[in-house]
Amino acid sequence: MIKDILVRSLADLADVLPKLAKLEASLQRLGHAMLKCWQGRGKVLIAGNGGSAADAMHFAEELSVRFQKNRRALAAIALCDAPAITCAANDFGYDQVFARQIEALGNPGDVFVALSSSGNSTSIVKAIELARNRQLVTAAFLGKDGGRSRGLCDIELVVPSPRTARVQEAHKLLYHVLCEWIDTKVE
Repeated sequence: MIKDILVRSLADLADVLPKLAKLEASLQRLGHAMLKCWQGRGKVLIAGNGGSAADAMHFAEELSVRFQKNRRALAAIALCDAPAITCAANDFGYDQVFARQIEALGNPGDVFVALSSSGNSTSIVKAIELARNRQLVTAAFLGKDGGRSRGLCDIELVVPSPRTARVQEAHKLLYHVLCEWIDTKVE
């Protein structure tokens, strides 16, 4: 029954939410890194697969257009352009779909944000590795135990839940908190 699923989902979320408070310091570090990036006329690049790709697009538009208040537009790009992804996948393999875009767009001092509910996607791992090699600040919103991406980034926010949906819901809460904080810092 849907009631049973709803009750279980609410219980799972109620279990996860208090654990997010432990991520405050990492969230603060990411916020400061993003502000420093924009002060230097840099950009934030965001990537994810599947539902995390949708979150990457959502996060980028909240930054580049607006969140809750009108403020200056901030350079943020979701690496989810279908022609770029399919071209890179066809010519270089799916593992390189984000790395190729970082190679084209990323500069030292930019920020790369990876979104991955498992942390195990090779396309995300390769993107993080290239971003680090190109001297971008790297951050990851991860889930479960962080997977293969854990330990690769400068800043990591790992949501300790085995359920992908709860991880994605928590990621959205975290990046919305970040957007609200940024709204207080940028005119």
